[in-house]
Amino acid sequence: MTVEEGYVQRIGATEAVFRRLKSLIQSDDYAVGDRLPAELALAKQFGVSRPVVREALHACAILGLTETHTGRGTFIVSKNADTQPTFAGVGAGDLIEARRLVEIPAAGFAAERRTPEQVRQLFEILDKLAAAPDAHEWVRYDGELHTAIAAASGNTMLTAMVADTRRALDLQSEFLNLTQDRRTDSDREHEAIVRAIEAGAPEAARAAMTDHLERVAETVARIGA
Repeated sequence: MTVEEGYVQRIGATEAVFRRLKSLIQSDDYAVGDRLPAELALAKQFGVSRPVVREALHACAILGLTETHTGRGTFIVSKNADTQPTFAGVGAGDLIEARRLVEIPAAGFAAERRTPEQVRQLFEILDKLAAAPDAHEWVRYDGELHTAIAAASGNTMLTAMVADTRRALDLQSEFLNLTQDRRTDSDREHEAIVRAIEAGAPEAARAAMTDHLERVAETVARIGA
């Protein structure tokens, strides 16, 4: 088994447990205020490891379904998932709007102004994304790629704006990759952006970044369903 195959299986398990937990929470078996079984019990019930259950519970908390209190357990606080969750205090919808305004033009400028060294760096980051062994590592390189694209634009303000969004975006990216299995699609979309930048094609770069952000927006729209 390759590292990437192991990753896909693990992410699949987290997504499966997340969906089962969400269904369980929203079933008639539980009411708001009820405590869920402990992580170990859930791990045995679902046939997965405790870290997978912990990640799935964290995703439920992001959606506003549960709250975990140290020493007391995880409690249901809502039966309805937030359709616009927040990441580091920033709403998912606000993140998408801001990214459209900043990252699409930045990609176009990058295609016009990038240096050979910057292109080489972008492809190196793509390789790191493809080889990342887990969601946390992948998210780190995802942030590096988007920041490097902005840096290649030659516009220091755009670069600073992209960097400033990463705290919230890293949380959103990890959440989407754990619960919606976005990694493969994101890698393909990222490569399209970098290829357009390498080719010096600003319209294609803007279109590829637009496509990437729209796919992210569609995924966010599905998470509360």
